[in-house]
Amino acid sequence: MKKATPKKQSVVTMPLINPNAAGIDIGDTIHAVAVPEGRDLKRVKSFGTMTCDLQEIVGWLHQCEVETVAMESTGIYWKPLFAMLVKDGFEVYLVNSKQARNVSGRKNDEDDAMWIQKLHSCGLLKSSYLPEDEQESLRSLVRHRKTLILDRNRMVLRMQKAMEMMNIKLHTVIRDITGKSGTAVIEAIIAGERTPERFLQFMDRNIRADHATIVKSLQGNWRSEQLYLLEDCYQSYRYYKERIAACDKVIEQQL
Repeated sequence: MKKATPKKQSVVTMPLINPNAAGIDIGDTIHAVAVPEGRDLKRVKSFGTMTCDLQEIVGWLHQCEVETVAMESTGIYWKPLFAMLVKDGFEVYLVNSKQARNVSGRKNDEDDAMWIQKLHSCGLLKSSYLPEDEQESLRSLVRHRKTLILDRNRMVLRMQKAMEMMNIKLHTVIRDITGKSGTAVIEAIIAGERTPERFLQFMDRNIRADHATIVKSLQGNWRSEQLYLLEDCYQSYRYYKERIAACDKVIEQQL
């Protein structure tokens, strides 16, 4: 007779590496928090995201004798709770959501918070790199500066489009319409100048195009709506330029 083949176990048990671990599913309006079994009547609780709600989360975790917490890095919604947990002495793991999904298991049968808690208690999660406070502050400022530059550049493109709609070919004779000569011409147009020959006085001597070509490039149809758009975009361009300069000073102070 053939020997009976032993049945394979359908469940693989994992050792507890972090017995006092909690898992938090981060959201915009709700944070779901899961703690180890037996620490409270409910293993999973949902909280709001106001400051008082975050304080309630911290208090409940202390009550459940939690020492380490894992949460997914969802947008920027994790930052206030993360800072509060670190301040209260918890060891906090910020986990990439892809990492939690890539660990095989029956996640569909459980809440996200419970799944994160289970993975963290078994030591299967790694925390993402988090910069120090000074580096985080500098990074936020530099990112804001980059956004201001992108907004400023969009205004330049819109100015160029407005002139193109009026058949003003200034960009064909000047590389940068926001340079010294280009800015002087745009300000003269906004001020009401329409005679092409009078724009020659604003041209730098280093411009390679001859006077005849420059005059031809500034013969347009002067559509009223495009003149308005040109002025409006130019004022926005100046505003963003000022904000970039102000941001540079703040970055210098941070450095």
